[in-house]
Amino acid sequence: MTDENPFAPPTPRAAVPSANESRTPAADPTPVPAPPTAPEQVTEQLPPPAPPAGGPGEQPTTQLPAAGFLTTVAAPAFGGTGTGDPHAPQQARDLAPGETPHQASHGTDQHAPTQGTRSRRGKLGGRAVSAVVALGLLAGAGGGAAAYALLESQESARPADAALPKPAAGATQVERPEGSVAAIAAAALPSVVSIEVRAQQGVATGSGMILKADGYILTNNHVVAEAASGADVTVTFSDGHEQPAELVGATPDYDLAVIRVKEKGLEPLVLGDSDEVVVGDAVLAVGSPLGLEATVTTGIVSALHRPVKAGEAAEAAFIDAIQTDAAINPGNSGGPLVNSAGEVIGINSAIAQGPGTTAATGNIGLGFAIPSNQARHTAEQLIETGTATFPIIGVLLDPSYQGEGVQVSQEPQQGTPAVTPDGPADQAGLKPGDVILSIDGRPVSVADELIVAIRAKAPGDPVTLQVRSDGDEREVRVVLEERSSGQ
Repeated sequence: MTDENPFAPPTPRAAVPSANESRTPAADPTPVPAPPTAPEQVTEQLPPPAPPAGGPGEQPTTQLPAAGFLTTVAAPAFGGTGTGDPHAPQQARDLAPGETPHQASHGTDQHAPTQGTRSRRGKLGGRAVSAVVALGLLAGAGGGAAAYALLESQESARPADAALPKPAAGATQVERPEGSVAAIAAAALPSVVSIEVRAQQGVATGSGMILKADGYILTNNHVVAEAASGADVTVTFSDGHEQPAELVGATPDYDLAVIRVKEKGLEPLVLGDSDEVVVGDAVLAVGSPLGLEATVTTGIVSALHRPVKAGEAAEAAFIDAIQTDAAINPGNSGGPLVNSAGEVIGINSAIAQGPGTTAATGNIGLGFAIPSNQARHTAEQLIETGTATFPIIGVLLDPSYQGEGVQVSQEPQQGTPAVTPDGPADQAGLKPGDVILSIDGRPVSVADELIVAIRAKAPGDPVTLQVRSDGDEREVRVVLEERSSGQ
């Protein structure tokens, strides 16, 4: 969060020197007169309050630019030690001898006096401190008695009754009918979990939703990616109890993963039909943004079929995304986007950032979710086989092409032919240098749009491509081929 840390430690008390403190002369040679003799009192020195523990922070995974003028970054996670998140709360630690809580939380003050220039009040001995404390208590007691006597003598100046008005019984009733935001949130929250992944390089947190009553949970691949390397995964449920989880399967191609806890009787959320979503539909985003569990934000579906490319180039996820203005922040990743019927229509996965920004800094009203129909198909594959597949047409695209449509590469790239021999495109008659103008009547202008449109299909589905070849345009029917993640 960009605001000042609300969990900063309180301003510490002034340190009281010990009775046995060294009386080494300060840099200022002016003598300090001895305090008057007073009866010695023993004062117990209380330890300064330790700063509260803060959550570790991790900078979210940087995402590559999507089509258009925006950059999308994953909102995975909030957390991670050693990654330099400037907005993460500071880690609590023990105080060093002589260190105040203020120094522990803000570092050493360059202008603070050193041992050789200790302030004069630091020379007061234990007896002097006891005397000052005793005098302060006496003055406080005397002042309090005098003030009470003054008020007793001026009864007319005191209010007779300070009770504030109260609403009449039954006069105010907040309506929360079925379908209201409050009702939808109350139904969804018990089925949304917070996920923590502890790896050697740090801690990451994200969100997830319960898929099945016997412990299956859906989230983003980038939230639990380190689990494939043996990182520990812990799930926190809405009632606060925790369970360790194991990775069932994951695919970076769709940025989805399924984990499982050994627990029965969970309440799953229903995956709705994302094909029925229209722009303007009211939605709720549920999750744990910035580690704040069980957070609900509202908005609308602001666009459909946004081509979003998320992740590193080698493992980029191509998402035919639902765009929403519901607030999505790091840590929301993997949580559900819920419609007004309480059904999940998307899995929150990425947020947009302005030009030149490569790290997730917070919500700007442009969040992206994986459509629920894609999530259902992929989750079923991950549960049944541990892996997922995606469709291809078998061509390499030229990213440097600037004309209308998307051009098939004219030359092989790193030894890979521009058109895969005997692949779907080759069988349909596509040649190197052909320009694809649309898919199923939907125009495409950049390579990511075509890839996303294909990934939204299933292997074996037929698609119709509008193709320009040597100045002539024609329609080409291509049956999509299956490829497994990691191939």
